[in-house]
Amino acid sequence: MELAVQQTPSAQIIALRGRLDTLTAPSYEARALALIDDGATRIVLDLAGLTYISSAGLRSLIVTAKALQQQGGVLLLASLTGNVRDVFEMAGLDAIFKTYDSVATALDAT
Repeated sequence: MELAVQQTPSAQIIALRGRLDTLTAPSYEARALALIDDGATRIVLDLAGLTYISSAGLRSLIVTAKALQQQGGVLLLASLTGNVRDVFEMAGLDAIFKTYDSVATALDAT
């Protein structure tokens, strides 16, 4: 998995590429929680490059969302496609997470 962080005036953007699974979820989670510890309250996850997500990956996203909620923040998911979107829908998480078609629309969301 590749992970890139970009700071915008309104949010931190984390772009994920590859697989978010048992092997890679801990590094994603550590990075996301470090951003929250540093004061981030609005994180947009750009999932356009994510090709696979396992239950461990889903768990890491839930941990991130809960940590943000405790700080009065929010986790926004952008660009879910293919298998990743299917997994979110099958798990019922598309009803829990705020999802957007693109990073731009997520950034514009209030």
